Amino acid sequence: MDLNSANLQALYKAYKTNFQQGFSSLGEQGALFELFCTVVPSTTAVEVYPWLKSLPRMREWLGDRVIHGLEGSDFSLKNRKFELTAGVPRDSIEDDTYGLYAPVFQEFGRSSREHPNELTVEVLESNPTCYDGQQLFDTDHPVLDAAGKETSVSNDMGGSGPAWYVMDTTRAIKPLVFQKRRDYDFRALTDLMDSKVFMTDEFLFGTDARANAGPGLWQLIVRSKQTFNAANYKAARERLTTLKGDHGRPLGLRHSHTMVPNNLEGDARVILMNENDAAGATNPWKGTSQLILNPWLASA
Repeated sequence: MDLNSANLQALYKAYKTNFQQGFSSLGEQGALFELFCTVVPSTTAVEVYPWLKSLPRMREWLGDRVIHGLEGSDFSLKNRKFELTAGVPRDSIEDDTYGLYAPVFQEFGRSSREHPNELTVEVLESNPTCYDGQQLFDTDHPVLDAAGKETSVSNDMGGSGPAWYVMDTTRAIKPLVFQKRRDYDFRALTDLMDSKVFMTDEFLFGTDARANAGPGLWQLIVRSKQTFNAANYKAARERLTTLKGDHGRPLGLRHSHTMVPNNLEGDARVILMNENDAAGATNPWKGTSQLILNPWLASA
């Protein structure tokens, strides 16, 4: 291939097409994180989230309105920068072997699409501090009881095995946040006169983005590291759906999704999809939540 501007631009477009093919190859699985994350467009380096201390709920109108304002907090999420870059030797392009790199850039696209899934699992497994000053999964979340006294509430069922999660994802606010400052984009450095190309004799192609993930509302997710069986599923489900807000007010939570790592798929399918339990009796948990199989979750 002649290394003129038109040919190099055509090569960039071809590799970008490969990137886009890889990006779209995952289908709905690429957007797995959207099932349990509030996706927020970011407009600055750090986003501050004034989360509600309790989920809003209608009340009978007696007298003046009671204004439920967003309570300010120090919870913020700083965007991070990510990149993936590869060099294609000038000789490979001159010798018309540039097509060998097409699968590489398809994988670039796939990796970019998967990246939010990775980031959100990183949040789940690192268990960071959330808006109330406690870790996302904790036994000491502060909540006011019916008498206005602070009490501790747990969304962590304990255990020592692989973690699995029960969630209410039916609300506009989700258990986690994914914020996007600059979307994943494919770019290239193909100017023969560029100093980097001059020094290395390579053309550079890559993708980059600015984004981050963090905890949302802990009330919407319960973690268990216990064995995935009917009894523990029932207990985790009850913990989620009976959580209350300040002053003992029910939150009306619904258990919509159960998320497990790959090695718990069989156990989860038995509980969530079988007509009968191990003893042959009718399985009362069939269809009680949707299964999310997340391959990024740790399996040990």
